[in-house]
Amino acid sequence: MSTSTVTPPPKKTNRLGLEVLSYKGSKTTLCAGCGHNSISERIVECFYELGVNPYNVAKFSGIGCSSKSPAYFLGMSHGFNGVHGRMPAIATGAILANRTMLGLGVTGDGDTASIGIGQFMHLVRRNIPMIYVIEDNGVYGLTKGQFSATADIGSTQKTGAANDLPPFDCCALAMKWGATFVARSFSGDKKQLQAIIKTAIAHNGLSVIDVISPCVTFNDHQGSTKSYGYMKDHESVLQELDFVPSYDDIAVDIPEGGVMDVQMHDGSHLRIRKLGRDYDPTDRLAGLKWLEDAEAKGEVLTGVLYVNPDKPMFLDMLNLADAPLATLPQTKTRPSREILEEVLEELR
Repeated sequence: MSTSTVTPPPKKTNRLGLEVLSYKGSKTTLCAGCGHNSISERIVECFYELGVNPYNVAKFSGIGCSSKSPAYFLGMSHGFNGVHGRMPAIATGAILANRTMLGLGVTGDGDTASIGIGQFMHLVRRNIPMIYVIEDNGVYGLTKGQFSATADIGSTQKTGAANDLPPFDCCALAMKWGATFVARSFSGDKKQLQAIIKTAIAHNGLSVIDVISPCVTFNDHQGSTKSYGYMKDHESVLQELDFVPSYDDIAVDIPEGGVMDVQMHDGSHLRIRKLGRDYDPTDRLAGLKWLEDAEAKGEVLTGVLYVNPDKPMFLDMLNLADAPLATLPQTKTRPSREILEEVLEELR
């Protein structure tokens, strides 16, 4: 009797030789169908496909359902779960101390637009190089569904109570005060959200991504303006998006309004459509007007809203060393006696 050995198929890995399992986290404890889980899945896919070393990622969060989700992706990464609304300050300090890390903040509309609005604004104005994902459902899902500061006027709670206060638009705030990449997406739009996250990973500056992420327990009912049904009927997409990583240049010449199949580095084909819509994501004022017009029509505008690759980052303005501060010798971090005496003399 002869036996034959069956060779198992090779495991699929990315350009770092890592399997997708290296980019996953623990099992989610969020409600079944929660949009936050879809965002976690997209983060896993994007970081795996681009071959980002998970050990070089630092995850930051505050308090809320959204701030639990970093436990569900990039389990090999560093992480810090801060107090409510204070994640931007923690992330700023960590990135200043070690600029070699890729910062990824995950927050909610309550964590950002209510208790954390002041910290969010200072993160934006400083242009800290990190990805800032807002999982936006318009309610406090962890404390029984009260309205958050992004809830639209006229939206209702499950009890029937209507919101009569105007909302903050986190994208408009970010565009106005200094973020250099601003986008909005919907947790149920897999392709668009993937392209936006991949672009944010490659962007050199602060990337603010506001993701409408319905709360299936407290804000997915008739009358909600952040439900799956409302998004399906009211989403207005700016562009058809995709992302090509810069491993090698791929050059194409697509006519306005034309369609072209382009072969990617992995052998797959990407069908690119160059839309005829004249939207310039580098025009901040035009982008703000588009947001105003969409709000007036009761629409949710999704896509890349603003890009500014030329604004200096806070780290460069401070002339920080490239190496992590903890690795620098005392000669770099401690002033000499002569320098201290010179400073004291100037203050006499």
